[in-house]
Amino acid sequence: MLELKLKRIYDPASEEDGYRVLVDRLWPRGVSKERAALDDWAKDLAPSPALRKDFCHIPERMADFTVRYSMELDQSAFADGYAAHLQHLLSEKPVTLLYGAKDPVVNHAVVLKAWLEKRIEGI
Repeated sequence: MLELKLKRIYDPASEEDGYRVLVDRLWPRGVSKERAALDDWAKDLAPSPALRKDFCHIPERMADFTVRYSMELDQSAFADGYAAHLQHLLSEKPVTLLYGAKDPVVNHAVVLKAWLEKRIEGI
């Protein structure tokens, strides 16, 4: 299995990214579709609007957010199906999850990547 990676959507696209998936619910400001070079936009993998607003990228809220967001993903048929889709893709090429947050550690994509890796191992 190849690598599941994280990258800011604002960083330049590269061949090493493989399959590029935007995992934000909202389109990132100032990024054109051409520059994004997306293969998919999986906005249904993003946290619910209410959870996103509660979290607000505040580091002290990351632990609670991780639990609540993981529960949302556990209850999502879309997330389950998308994990299977990514497992298939990862047998052929790397997959890069793209996010717009400034902080590379305190953001939903970190939680999503960990959740997907566990889910993919179990499929």
